[in-house]
Amino acid sequence: MSGIAVVLTTAGTEAEASTLARTLVERQLAACVNVVSGVASTYRWKGAVATDDEWLLVIKTRANRFEEVRAAILELHSYERPEIVMIEASRVDPAYRAWIDDSVS
Repeated sequence: MSGIAVVLTTAGTEAEASTLARTLVERQLAACVNVVSGVASTYRWKGAVATDDEWLLVIKTRANRFEEVRAAILELHSYERPEIVMIEASRVDPAYRAWIDDSVS
């Protein structure tokens, strides 16, 4: 593995997505966070099926920082049980990897 990971989460508002993204980068837990608007999420919650518009956050970080990223999301998120999924990258461009390593303390 490359040691680089993408963490996915969603937010219920643009403002919350922006706060999460900025805080993760400011705390040097992420090199970059892409916020994708207009995501329609259909899910089961508390016995009912719901559909909501959400903002998807694509968080680029080092795999060994997952627990700290997770803790920050749980600290800042308004959801009772936010999505927090890490996908480890098997291959990463060396220059991009170096930038992530330099950006995530």
